[in-house]
Amino acid sequence: MASENIISKAIVQNYAEKLSESLKVDVALVGAGPSALVAARYLTEAGLKVALFESRLAPGGGVWGGGMLFNELIVQDDALDILEHFGIAHRPVRGGEGYHSIDSVEMASGLIFGAVHAGAKIFNAIKVEDVVFHNDRIAGLVINWSPVLKLGMFVDPLTILAGAVVDATGHPSTVANLVINKAQVRLSTPTGGILGEHPMWVDSGEVSCVESTAEYYPGFYACGMSANNIMGGYRMGPIFGGMLKSGKKVADLILASRKK
Repeated sequence: MASENIISKAIVQNYAEKLSESLKVDVALVGAGPSALVAARYLTEAGLKVALFESRLAPGGGVWGGGMLFNELIVQDDALDILEHFGIAHRPVRGGEGYHSIDSVEMASGLIFGAVHAGAKIFNAIKVEDVVFHNDRIAGLVINWSPVLKLGMFVDPLTILAGAVVDATGHPSTVANLVINKAQVRLSTPTGGILGEHPMWVDSGEVSCVESTAEYYPGFYACGMSANNIMGGYRMGPIFGGMLKSGKKVADLILASRKK
């Protein structure tokens, strides 16, 4: 067999196997930013089957660019245990007690490697266009290639069944919007809908990012900036302690729910 055929066959067969094994998972995370990658590692380490679906080519969310393309970002003391679990280096900020600076490229790549190395499967260039709804519960995702949807091609999607679905899409809360508008149900928020993100207030945003991480409908969770947007929290810019802690919290919530 020609080398070209060996290469192509290996790619097709291995991808098909990986996707086939992920058609039914314990947890499906939409978006592969920092909170989702943290959640994925802790969930897989606990023995769950986990898949992440990222609409862009590169996982990592908003980590890569640091602050305004200065590829450094900040994390607080109380999230350092998560960084150290991933083996990501950090250094104290001069004149900023309690804050640590991190190379954003190291953090993005470290989180990705940590999640995949633990056993999570990441599928990039895939967009979620709907949710699966069974018996008053969010039971999975409807997926398609991002370029297919961007080009407006009429191509039917595939489905992923999941015990838990996590919206980690960041500021747009894409899956939460689908849950509200397509499933036509109320989320566990004061209005039943999405309250919307407030302007920047770093300290408040960091706290609310973690506090807002929750199950918002049976089988449907949100973490990171998606949770902040759902509950009307403030944005916080290139400081990521809350995002890391949010990922750990949503993993803990899902694991606790499975024990009930």
